[in-house]
Amino acid sequence: MRLFPLLMLVAAPVFGVAATPEFKGSIERLDPALDQLIAPEAKIEVLASGFTWSEGPVWHEGGIVFSDVPKNIAYQWKEGDTAASTFLNPSGATKVLTDQGSNGLVLDKKGQMILCQGGDRCVARLEKDGKFTHLAEEYKGRHFNSPNDVIVHSNGTLVFTDPPYGVPKGGRQELDFHGVFAVTASGKVLPLIKDVRFPNGLAFSPDEKTLYIAVSDPEKPRIIAYDFNENAKTENGEAIPAVSGERLFYDAKPLVGPTRKGLPDGMKVDTNGNVWSTGPGGVLVFTKEGKLLGSILTGQPTGNCAFGGDGSDIYITANMFLLRVKTKAKGMGF
Repeated sequence: MRLFPLLMLVAAPVFGVAATPEFKGSIERLDPALDQLIAPEAKIEVLASGFTWSEGPVWHEGGIVFSDVPKNIAYQWKEGDTAASTFLNPSGATKVLTDQGSNGLVLDKKGQMILCQGGDRCVARLEKDGKFTHLAEEYKGRHFNSPNDVIVHSNGTLVFTDPPYGVPKGGRQELDFHGVFAVTASGKVLPLIKDVRFPNGLAFSPDEKTLYIAVSDPEKPRIIAYDFNENAKTENGEAIPAVSGERLFYDAKPLVGPTRKGLPDGMKVDTNGNVWSTGPGGVLVFTKEGKLLGSILTGQPTGNCAFGGDGSDIYITANMFLLRVKTKAKGMGF
């Protein structure tokens, strides 16, 4: 194992937030194969800081857009910026269900932003006029718990997770399960998985035949995988997806400890099928077979990550920080 310590001073706190702690991070190399994905001289850059809980980054219009969930604001950072600027306010709570803002963000095939809106308990699309179109608001007449992360299949189907994290303390959880749902191109909402507690981040393999789910269950933190069939059956001429063959991709329980904060959360896949998943310690980098090659250690509970720029920069939302590491990989969609 090789450990490269990095110590960087953070940028000035944004938007009048109290002073942010000094950032300390490192790149942990467990296998020489990591050198093919992250160069030995690579550094962790601090791009912005002072957030309450940064989440859900996506590359959009020449910059990285990300959520600050408790603030109900989405920010954007572009190259050359000394701080992040407000992109959406409010981002996820426009009604009075809860005060949680947006969480996971993704672009659909037309380049429009899809948001998991914890406050409104829905999945929405941001229109060109700045208004939201709610794509999925309820299942069988009951509000979702708090949509957390969302991905888009090439056929237009959305898949999102619905753990209970956004349900306010003392509030009512209307669904009696933590679901993984699909929204078809026609708007049909259907559950794919109902028996996994605390499903969180999502990703497809490059061929879209495998669905990865990060499970942030404190008792069983792990990454699981399913076979994804976008044409499992047909209803009224529309293909209905389904999953099968649940299997363990990685058991994160042994990593959890006081020096490695966090649980499996957001994830992305590169063009060679390697999985980049936030988890205990920071961002864990796996081969497509589930071998852990190393980690980008942030020293923070780390919510999510996304490729951006030319597709080789990985942006990381880690607690109060927005970070970046230049890699040798290429993210899907670039």
